[in-house]
Amino acid sequence: MALTEERVLEALRHVLDPELGKDLVSLGMVGEVRVEGARVDLLIQLTTPACPLKGQIEADILKAVKPLGAEEVRVRFGGGVRPPEQYPIPGVKHVVAVASGKGGVGKSTVAANLALALAREGAKAGLLDADLYGPSQAKMFGLEGQRLKVDQNRRILPLEAYGIRVLSMANIVPPGQAMIWRGPILHGTLKQFLEEVNWGELDYLVVDLPPGTGDVQLSLAQLTQVSGGVIVTTPQEVALIDAERAADMFTKVQVPILGVIENMSHFLCPHCGKPTPIFGEGGGKKLAEALKVRFLGGIPLTLPLRESGDRGVPILVQDPEGPEARAFLQAARELAAALSVQTFLPLPMV
Repeated sequence: MALTEERVLEALRHVLDPELGKDLVSLGMVGEVRVEGARVDLLIQLTTPACPLKGQIEADILKAVKPLGAEEVRVRFGGGVRPPEQYPIPGVKHVVAVASGKGGVGKSTVAANLALALAREGAKAGLLDADLYGPSQAKMFGLEGQRLKVDQNRRILPLEAYGIRVLSMANIVPPGQAMIWRGPILHGTLKQFLEEVNWGELDYLVVDLPPGTGDVQLSLAQLTQVSGGVIVTTPQEVALIDAERAADMFTKVQVPILGVIENMSHFLCPHCGKPTPIFGEGGGKKLAEALKVRFLGGIPLTLPLRESGDRGVPILVQDPEGPEARAFLQAARELAAALSVQTFLPLPMV
């Protein structure tokens, strides 16, 4: 039988998206099919540019199409982040909340580098520093001392660094000034940050939540539709107790949990590169298994990672090929995949 576009398309009906469990044709992911002699050119529109399973999808396509008589199969990937039915914020497809339940586990470092990793994978990302009492993202992105401006419609314009739009209270109040606010003022400020900001077009708005499970977390869930939450923990038992509280908080405000990231999963020796699990092992994976959610990955503890935050040059920028950057990129891919599944097949509440 002749090699035709119709036969290729029919073959692709038997190639499944590994995450969604449905075929590429019914998902609308086949953007273009061209047959010229024995050569087939395909354009596959992914559900996110950060898809971690491109290689598997391509291999499955080759396995399905080659037996039709194709001597050469060329697969191009395109597509963008699929939005939910209703945008939570004008121009913003997904709001992702990053929480820890306690301080000191490196949640802000994780949030900053997750946003950068998503952008490096081809998405448009922004970062909202919702830790209004102790904002740190201005420091991490080298934006200290810069003031926010407004557009012609009196909407706040986020600052931008390394391709990420960043909004932080640190760029509004003088350095070192304590924020002595009660719940209603916190709620009003967060409302302004969500509704009166010109975020532009974003695939992901990463929200760096404050430690604990208080007013800001509740207000975020009340003010906008959060696509999902990420829990950051360290491996030891005492951190897991607080991480479980963060998970319970997400459940009570009806925010799906996308996964768990284990920060400081091991210490990487700067001299020999040997990993040492100084805080124990496997805590993040155990928590993910208990919650029946994805383990998004483990982030090593290294001297460059600590220094990068203090210098205002995140590790994804300072050393984009280093072990820390690779770990954040893998976590971002897993997060993007979880969000794609959530968009097509809503996750059950834990």
